[in-house]
Formats: sequence, C-alpha cells, structure tokens
Amino acid sequence: MLDKENDNLHDDAEGMESASNQPETEATNPEASEDAQDNKVTTEVEGDDEVQNEIDESNAEDAEDEGNIDRHEIPLLDYHSMNMDKLTDELYRLVSKERIQAIKDHVDQIRSEFDLKYQELLEQKKEDFIHDGGNESDFNYTAPIKKRFNDIYSEYRDKRNQYYKNLEQKLKSNLDIRLEIIEELKGLINVEENINDTYKHFKELQDRWRNAGPVPRMNYNDVWRTYHHHVEIFYDFLDLNRDLRDLDFKHNLEEKEKIIEKAEALAVINDVNKAFRELQILHKIWKEDIGPVDREHREDVWNRFSEATKTIHRKRQEYFKNQDEIHESNLQVKQEIIRKIEEIADHPVTSHNLWQKQIREVEELREKFFNAGRVPYKVNESTWAAFKEAVRRFNRKKNGFYKNLKKEQHDNLERKIALVKLAESLKDSDDWDMTTPVMKKIQSDWKQIGHVPRKYSDKVWNEFKAACNHYFDRFHARKNKDFQEEMTAFDQKKDFLDRLKSYELSGDKDKDLEQIKAFIEEWKSYGRVPFNKKNIESKFNKILDALFKKLDVDKQKSEMIKYGNKLQEIAEADNDHALRNEKIFIRRKIDEVKAEIRQLENNLQFINADANNPIVKDVIKNIDGYKNDLSIWKAKLKKLKNLDEN
Repeated sequence: MLDKENDNLHDDAEGMESASNQPETEATNPEASEDAQDNKVTTEVEGDDEVQNEIDESNAEDAEDEGNIDRHEIPLLDYHSMNMDKLTDELYRLVSKERIQAIKDHVDQIRSEFDLKYQELLEQKKEDFIHDGGNESDFNYTAPIKKRFNDIYSEYRDKRNQYYKNLEQKLKSNLDIRLEIIEELKGLINVEENINDTYKHFKELQDRWRNAGPVPRMNYNDVWRTYHHHVEIFYDFLDLNRDLRDLDFKHNLEEKEKIIEKAEALAVINDVNKAFRELQILHKIWKEDIGPVDREHREDVWNRFSEATKTIHRKRQEYFKNQDEIHESNLQVKQEIIRKIEEIADHPVTSHNLWQKQIREVEELREKFFNAGRVPYKVNESTWAAFKEAVRRFNRKKNGFYKNLKKEQHDNLERKIALVKLAESLKDSDDWDMTTPVMKKIQSDWKQIGHVPRKYSDKVWNEFKAACNHYFDRFHARKNKDFQEEMTAFDQKKDFLDRLKSYELSGDKDKDLEQIKAFIEEWKSYGRVPFNKKNIESKFNKILDALFKKLDVDKQKSEMIKYGNKLQEIAEADNDHALRNEKIFIRRKIDEVKAEIRQLENNLQFINADANNPIVKDVIKNIDGYKNDLSIWKAKLKKLKNLDEN
C-alpha cells in the first residue's frame, strides 16, 4: 500500500526493519508515539480509498523498470473487432517497435483474441473436411497465419525472457545498494561528530539513494517505507539543529504544494486516463523525490493531495461505469445476433440457392458480432461460447444438406472431367468448321452441370477454361488473318469482274474456250471471299454462262468446267469434312432429281393424250431437262470420287 504521508513516522517497517529496532526508535524519539497516532488517522483515510492501492501497485511495477510507464502511452486497441491477419500485424508492430517490457497487456489481449478466432477457424475447417469425405481422426490443418503469429509471439517471449533475465541481477544489485544506504542512514543517529558533517553525510546518502536504480517490484514499497522511516527519524534527530531541519522542511513543503496544485489541476481535465497516469507520476515524485515537511503542515498537505487523488479516482470510476454500460449495451447487441443465427439454424432450407442466401446472412451476422465491441469481462467467455455454438448448429445443418448432395457432386465432377478431356483433345484442332460448334456446345454443357466438390472445383474449371481459351484464341487469330486475306481476294475479284465484263469473244471457239478456262483459273487463284460477299461468285458464274451460251457450249460441259473451280477449292483446303459435305449435297441433289423424274413419268401415264399434245410435250421436255441435270450431277459425283481417291 502507498504511504499515506511520507512525513509521518512509521512504527512498522513492514519487514524491512527488525522488530527489535522498533522500541529503540520510540525510546530515542519521544515524538514517535504522537506521530504514530497521526499515522493511524491517515491510515484510516487511506484505507477508505482503493485508488491508493492501485497507484501503489502500478508504481511498484513501473519502478522495476524506470521506463515501464511507457506502457500507459501505448493505446489498447479494440482487438476483438480485428481478424487474425490484423491481430498478427499489430503483434508484429508492437514487438518490433515498442519496448518489450511495456506491451505485456497488449500482447496478452491480442493472443487471447487470436486463439479464440483460430479455434473457430479450426472447427470450421474440421467440419468442412468431414463434409468432403474425410475422417475426423485424419484431420490435420495449420493455417499459414498461425505459423506467422507463433513465430512473432516466440520472438516476443524470447526478447521478454532475455530482458528480465538481464534485469533480475540488476534489480537484486540495486536492492542491496539501497539496503546498504538504509543501514548507513540508521548509523547517523547519535554519532559523535559535528552536526553539519552529519547533515552533509545525510545529503550524500539521499543523492546515492536517488541514483541507486530500480528494485524488484515485490520489495519496492517495503524498502521505500523503511527508507522514509529512517529519514524521519533522522529529521527528528536534527531537532538539535533546527535551522538545518527547518530549511529542508520549507523546501519540501514548497515542492509538495506544487505537486498538490498539479493534482488539483488534473482533477478538472476530461481525459480521466491521462489524469490518472499523471497522478501516478505525482505520487511517485511525492514518495521518491521529496522528503517530509514540518509537523504543523503534514496533515494539511496530505489531506489536500489525498482529496485531489480521490476526485480523480471518482471521475475515473464514473468513466469505467459508463464503459460498463457500453459493454452491457454491446452484450445486448451480441445476444440479439446470436438469437438471429439460432433462428436461421432452426429453419433450414432445401435448395442450394436458399442455403447460399442463409450462408451470406450468417456471415454478415458474424461480421456484426465481431464489430459490436467489448462485453463485460465476466460474460465474455460464455457469450463467445454461445456464439460459436449457434454458428456450429447452422454449419452442421448446412453440411448435412450438402452431404446429401455429395453423390450428385461427384457425378457432376465426372461429367466435367469428361468435358475437360474432350476440350483438351480438340484445343489444337485446325478443323474449324467441325470443331468450333463442338467447343461451343461443351461450354454450354458445362454451364448446365451443377456443383462439384469444393476441393476439385478450381482445378477442373481452370483446366477446362485453359483448353477452351487456347482453342478460341487460335480460332480468332486465324479468323482475323483469314478475314484480311478474304477481303483482299474480294477486292481482286471485284476488279477482275470489271475487266471480264468488257471481254469480247474472238470468234475462234476453241481459242475462246481456252481463254474462259484461263479466266476460271485466274478467278480461283484469288482465293475465298468473306461469307457475306459470296454473291460475287454468282455474278462471275452469270458472266461465264453468258460466254458459254455465245460459244454454244452445252450445259453439261459448261457446268463441269465451272465445277472444276469448286473442286480445286475443296482439294486445296484439304478438309475431309468439306469433302464429305459436298458428297452428301450431290447425292441429295441426285435423289431429288430422280424423284422429280419419277413424279413426272407417273404424271405422264395419267395423261390421256398423244405425243403431240402440248401438255405431254411440256412434261417430256421437263423430264429431258431433269435427266440432263441428273447426268451433270452424276458427272460431278464421279469427279468428286476421283478427287477423294487421289
């Protein structure tokens, strides 16, 4: 407990002074009994005010390291609202930037919050592991953030241990020095020497005491009480030389009145935590740096200092009372959040979309829970336990639903793997006309397949996407290149048509026929044109038909000359798919022409007229035309087969 007033004579050295010394002290100092009575009065006052115990204990802790008061200047953040990443970052900042002995409270709170959140993560990962088909006994999970946190915490612990290992010997040595000073102080009483020399020796001991350094926390208050006890005895001894004593008393009174004024000023500021920290420093100065005052002023200065201390304490208690009310309000918010999660858990749904909606709702509630602020310490653990249980209840029902979908998800996985294999087998294909529709279809099929197990989802999707992207990147690159080439061919053919329109036959049929064939070869050399420009081919064929007509070339011959153009395009494309399609097209045309011929011949049987009848003549003419077309289509098919064989 903090000394009620250093100026009062203590009749109890709290273990630092042997019991046998006490009677000797009272006998030597007749005023000691009166001082003891004064001490009882102020002790009663002090005992009524718990703030002095708190200041005493805090100063004892700070005294162990003269800079440990820094811990009061490092803000305690709302660690509860931080996630594990932020907690780890804050731990790293503290360990790397702050004094290691000043951050214990901060580190303890950070570790507590991290452990709670990491335990929740482990439980969730375990449930997911079992949900995905794993055995509980095989579960083994360590998050990377846990390793980083442990490494930083180990560094903190090593630094702290090393610091206090070095400090321990230093504190013990300082304690021995202070005890030696006390013994020398005791020896000043009743010495046979000039009082001025004794007083000078006393001042030297005071200087040595102030520079002796920190002592162990457990010894701090006792050694200071013992020291002040013998200082007061010495001042009573100085009663023989009142001039020296009164001079010190006057100086000490002035210094203590300055401290009282500072304490009274602190009592009116709004920042109660700052006021309390500075009050603590004032008590430390009062106790450690300033000696006693004369008996006339002792009670008054102590009462004034004590009253300012109590005022600050009352304001601080009111502040904490308000904090308690805030914590109680936070508790109500968190309890309502827990109730809502329990309500969601008690009303499970039966579709994936609705489950996803509930999952989002619970995640939002979890976020609100962490941001709701602190709750009263006595219910912190139980509130956290209730929250975790509510979330676990929801997760168990959610996992139960998805467990029933497990077989379906594995079936979906097999189907998607099959699509991946198909996409990979086609990704390097150059058969654009055949492959492109297939690739588009498997993309559509992929969208129709439902969910797969989570641990395979990214893998199969990335493989499928990579194969599709590979193909379509090649397809678009080729298409862009082909389009430019086709537009060039279109421009060339357009110019060629303009020249062809002005061509005049020479009158030599064979020569003109060879020239037309040369025109066809030149036309073919320009290559394909864009699909939406295909009508230029019809324009070219119309000009050819007009030229063939002028040359009186029969239809079959002219058609076969023109067909050679198309055959060459098919041959140069080296496209089996196009060749097959052409065969199918010609065979269908042959079948259509044959069907027309049969129909006309059947119709002819029902016409009751001779061959000179106009209707009969028209039907026969049509039949002959279709037969001529049939021979052309058969000739084309023969050429096509020869191309296939070659």
